[in-house]
Amino acid sequence: MKNVFNTYKMRNIELTNRISMAPMTRSRSSKSGIPTDMNAQYYAQRASSGLIISEATQISLQGQGYADTPGIYTQEQIDGWKLVTKAVHKEGGKIILQLWHVGRVSSSNVNGLQPIAPSSLIAKDTQVYVFDTKRSKDATMIPVEKPREMTNEDIQQVIKEFRVAAKNAIEAGFDGVEIHGANGYLLDQFLRSNSNKRTDKYGGNKENRINLLLEIANEIIKEIGADKTGVRLSPFIRFKDMEDPEILDTFMLAAKELNKLDILYIHLCEADWDDAPQIPETFRKELREIFTNTIIATGSYTLELANDVISKDLVDIVGFGRYFIPNPDLVNRLKMGYPLSEIKDSHTLFGGRDEVGYSDYLNYKN
Repeated sequence: MKNVFNTYKMRNIELTNRISMAPMTRSRSSKSGIPTDMNAQYYAQRASSGLIISEATQISLQGQGYADTPGIYTQEQIDGWKLVTKAVHKEGGKIILQLWHVGRVSSSNVNGLQPIAPSSLIAKDTQVYVFDTKRSKDATMIPVEKPREMTNEDIQQVIKEFRVAAKNAIEAGFDGVEIHGANGYLLDQFLRSNSNKRTDKYGGNKENRINLLLEIANEIIKEIGADKTGVRLSPFIRFKDMEDPEILDTFMLAAKELNKLDILYIHLCEADWDDAPQIPETFRKELREIFTNTIIATGSYTLELANDVISKDLVDIVGFGRYFIPNPDLVNRLKMGYPLSEIKDSHTLFGGRDEVGYSDYLNYKN
């Protein structure tokens, strides 16, 4: 019976198991978005996962929404990421870079720029965080600002930025890239009818609302190949003011078109809070019929639930997020039945001055 500890071949990428370390924003880069040796150590410690998908990484300054997140648009950032990929590969791991543009989920207090979005609609009850000049222990949450509606020139610029970012990722040594189309950020904003009120080729109906995602995917494929291009989507997640009654139909249409492009994988981001909506098995079966390449699912999975969806061939790889923070050797702990450590201090989840709560967690000792 298939389980998370089996090896898996994702096109040309050989994985030692079917466990993925999920993308998690930790805000530990430099002020200029440059990864450091501390980031390299953090990822290398967790390289026993079959696949690491990096934290969300902005494709431009405009695309940044939170303090101290990494970028992939300057040579210094590329060189910083080389430290990470080299360290992960040295440990035998595989790592993919998640490409990010936050769209309206931002504030000029973060990057000095007015946010941009498909339509000039503020995301209600949505906040981002900054740090004060003294780098206090806690991040300061601030409300997002009303975005400017993107012009066609803005859209073409973003498409170009995604393509260049993908090129930069390969230069930095990544095994591929993941287009972040989930969780209320820019591409998700284009996909949803409540946040996209455009009347041009990028809005108005679901066929138009998927156009930007597909155009970006096409450009990245031209640059680095379909076998290195994945997409993350979150049809069941509604936070950041993303309630859309049409999203499931839009998602399936997007999945069908992405299948035609023969992309490497679709990464299904599932809600992970206590009263989160359950993903019906009928949805998983329909997605499997529509999309024939690798499917990754990340949410509040236990080992038992992960093995269940893999054994039923509904999912190929399961992502684990917060478990990987205090358990760098999570794969071995799950395999051996060792106890899992808890996060020491929630204040260290988003940002910090040093390795505390980041790369100072230790492997299990019997």
